[in-house]
Amino acid sequence: MAMRALFGLLLAAAMTFAAGAARAHPHVWITATSELLYAADGSITGVRHAWTFDDMFSAYALQGLESKTKGAYTREELGPLAQTNVESLKEYAYFTFARGDGKKERFNEPVDYFLDYKDTVLTLHFTLPLKNPVKPKQLVLEVFDRSYFIDFQMAKDNPVKLVGAPAGCQMKLDRPSDGSATAQKLNEQTFLNGENSNFGMMFANKITVDCP
Repeated sequence: MAMRALFGLLLAAAMTFAAGAARAHPHVWITATSELLYAADGSITGVRHAWTFDDMFSAYALQGLESKTKGAYTREELGPLAQTNVESLKEYAYFTFARGDGKKERFNEPVDYFLDYKDTVLTLHFTLPLKNPVKPKQLVLEVFDRSYFIDFQMAKDNPVKLVGAPAGCQMKLDRPSDGSATAQKLNEQTFLNGENSNFGMMFANKITVDCP
């Protein structure tokens, strides 16, 4: 179980629920923090994420994983699980979408990734390098799951940091509005097929950075 990808497990389970016309709602909750990384010349080089899974899903993901100390897991013991999880993210565009001055930007595969386990929950840390560093007047970064199987909530404290940003850059975070009432009226099969396939955009966390 532990060697399987978290996201693969999640979406496979979600598709099973969809086949049974389950109500549209998240199956996993993630509390996220993000850091935008800047080079010395002021260009944006990538994004560093830390995603903390809810306790129920953390326990599910750890089933079958052995550790030297019962109830505790080292970064080394979690290493293979971290690898399989970051590899699985590619299929879902890393749930991270960036635009520089309106132009879509793409990411390379994650680097510097690891999992840690504390207070009964797993946190996945990883860095997404941009394929081409950019120096836009405005960068828009959105974190969300298009299908709304995963609910991303930015942390209450210090949700976003600009690391090495030029002086004068200003950041704004728009948190998603509560669309749960609408979500409950749609079963998952409905918005997987057709005009509601991007339903999760209603729940996007939108980070906007304006630089002089």
